[in-house]
Amino acid sequence: MKNLLIVVLFFISTVASAQIQQNNKSKLTIEQIMQNPDKWIGTSPSGIFWDEKGENIYFDWNPEMDTLSSLYSYSIKTKEIEKVPTAVKIKLPGKYGSYNSDKTQKVYTRNGNIFLLNIKKGTEKQLTNWLERASSPKFVLNDSQISFSKSNNLFLIHPETGLIRQITNFVTGEDKPERKSKGQGKWLEEQQKALFVVLNEREAMSKARKNQHENEKIKQPAKIYLGKKRLGGTSLSPSGKFVVYSTYQNPEGTKSTSVTQFVTESGYTEEKKARTKVGSEQPKVEMAVFDVDSNKVVKIKTDEIPGLKDQPDYLKDYPERISTDSSKIKNREVNLLGPVWNKTEDLAVVVALSLDNKDRWILLLNPATGKLDLLDRQRDEAWIGGPGIGGWGFSTGEIGWMPDGKSVWFHSEESGYSHLYTVNSETKEKKALTNGKFEVSQAFISNDKKHFYFNANKVHPGVNHLYKMPVWGGELTQLTSMEGNNEVTLSPNEKYLAIRYSYANKPEELYLQENKAEAKAIQITHSSTKEFNAYNWRVPEFITFEAEDGAEVHARLYRPESPEKQGPAVIFVHGAGYLQNAHKWWSSYFREYQFNNFLVDNGYTVLDLDYRGSAGYGRDWRTGIYRYMGGKDLSDNVDGAKMLVEKYGVSPKKIGLYGGSYGGFITLMAMFNRPDIFAAGGALRSVTDWAHYNHGYTANILNTPVEDSLAYVRSSPIYFAEGLQGALLMCHGMVDDNVEFQDIVRLTQRLIELGKENWELAVYPIEKHGFQEPSSWTDEYKRIFKLFEENLKK
Repeated sequence: MKNLLIVVLFFISTVASAQIQQNNKSKLTIEQIMQNPDKWIGTSPSGIFWDEKGENIYFDWNPEMDTLSSLYSYSIKTKEIEKVPTAVKIKLPGKYGSYNSDKTQKVYTRNGNIFLLNIKKGTEKQLTNWLERASSPKFVLNDSQISFSKSNNLFLIHPETGLIRQITNFVTGEDKPERKSKGQGKWLEEQQKALFVVLNEREAMSKARKNQHENEKIKQPAKIYLGKKRLGGTSLSPSGKFVVYSTYQNPEGTKSTSVTQFVTESGYTEEKKARTKVGSEQPKVEMAVFDVDSNKVVKIKTDEIPGLKDQPDYLKDYPERISTDSSKIKNREVNLLGPVWNKTEDLAVVVALSLDNKDRWILLLNPATGKLDLLDRQRDEAWIGGPGIGGWGFSTGEIGWMPDGKSVWFHSEESGYSHLYTVNSETKEKKALTNGKFEVSQAFISNDKKHFYFNANKVHPGVNHLYKMPVWGGELTQLTSMEGNNEVTLSPNEKYLAIRYSYANKPEELYLQENKAEAKAIQITHSSTKEFNAYNWRVPEFITFEAEDGAEVHARLYRPESPEKQGPAVIFVHGAGYLQNAHKWWSSYFREYQFNNFLVDNGYTVLDLDYRGSAGYGRDWRTGIYRYMGGKDLSDNVDGAKMLVEKYGVSPKKIGLYGGSYGGFITLMAMFNRPDIFAAGGALRSVTDWAHYNHGYTANILNTPVEDSLAYVRSSPIYFAEGLQGALLMCHGMVDDNVEFQDIVRLTQRLIELGKENWELAVYPIEKHGFQEPSSWTDEYKRIFKLFEENLKK
């Protein structure tokens, strides 16, 4: 009787469990989760900024489901949200601009004209009224004047008198020297002068008039001919005596790819120029100084930057190219970026980045001489990068002068994680302000110059909080408390925090909090729709597991309430490489998050991990894919699959994976190299051969194909296609101008030539890298689900 009761209870439990799963299945459809997210999920507030008095928060929002978002405001006093009328919106002070030293005035542009705001009075003064466009207005000369750029030159305007003065005179093209006669022409001219006195007298008179004109002419800035170069930017020194300017030149003759558009308004195929490929010659940034008083250009000397002849470690694999004779080694080329001026002295900090991106030098520039003095050198045998550090070609990173006017603050990965440092410009003494196994980003100094504010994932790699710290280092005070992601916009008076907060299963909403530790954040907006909220979106389990080399891998795990023994599992592989997704906030991969919930409803266990190369875990994790994409990043996914089998009872024969872009690349590498682990894979908009991707991303990780062919061969799926055994689905947009359609076509031809049969290619004629149309998303994910259903549930 007892055994019979157990059997009956087991039967009831099984039926109930099956009914729950059946009900879960009916809650979501692929058509639902792939529809227009603004209509299905809702539109989260974005573009958050404050008014200058810190009384109102402005943000873009669309609670009424209009065609476009509108500007809204929230009043601190009334605690009410209002839609900002268009007539009011167009008269608001510019979101971006420059403040004077005590932040009582702000200068900004609107429709190309310059406006000055008295913050205390709330009055606005228009300084220019023209059809041309001014940009980059800044207070200079002890806040007495405003500099701005217009028509490729730098100007000053006096806000009281309105007087405008042109400081530079950049001219496109080359200086054309006066033509001088040669040969027969020269002989005839000399003969005429020898024969006719009047010609000599007239020439002397002409020269006298010219000299008189030059002496009486008002002094003008000397013409600076740019030739074929383009002006990058200009910046005036505190005294107004020097202008640092940068130029760049796009290389000539570099071949670009093109994208063919088949579905067009004209009915004809159309070609669109896209990009160059890795290894192509890149633009170079140069910097010089214009001495306003002497009216001359001062060249900046880069030859003495230390380490320009240093050779990279990867040449050990190519010993024939290693040179021991330093005289035969050419200096590596650098891009000079900046400047960041000292507030009171004519001294500036500039950043030099080597074109191979293995070095970052922070340098002190003397504008009078053009001399550079080393403050800090960061070298990475992989590539320079990390939060706040810049890299990737044309960024100085987060950097500035300390309140003492002598020291410079910056980010460095010297400890293995991105932290804040200072270096004294006189003594060269360096000091770490923060330390620990976490990363610091988006740092800035408070109004009173006594504290730093910055973001850090100190509590957990997947939790982002705002911190406050004494400006010269000390105890960190955590200001936000909500677990997840806290994107903070500080009010101008630093009394309040406007927080764009999200959690793993909750999209971004706007919150308000006093600028105090442990103060409660009050939710302002409610954006998600009733339809979206009707589903019980899962909070994944945040787990870690050990990789084959002992490293700790962070991941999200989604499991059915009653998992099937030896059931199926899917691994989602995020894209971009350097991106974090196993965090505790709302994912930028929100469609994939929803699809993962859908898969769990249908009996799948889903794993989403931050493999080697992902963001948020320090330098060694960031660079763990150097010279071998498809190495440790793939083995981390393999180890995740093994963990699912060993710890969660998943069938080793029923594991699939999917992902887009870099995730599609990993999917291909997995299907070609580890058919013993993965039975099916959905590779979306995938890189198939890194030699055909762009330069900025690829050259950092794999160097260039000519310089490091070994890295490209072992990192590119097209070389391993022969290993395909499981079921492969490939999806690609035909007008993708990032990972171009040619990539997947080349791999397709390779599969055909290899005689492979268990693969399918779905193409989307009007889609770029990131799909736009819900119908395309729906078709793609229906195919992925069908792939898993047919191959993981046998």
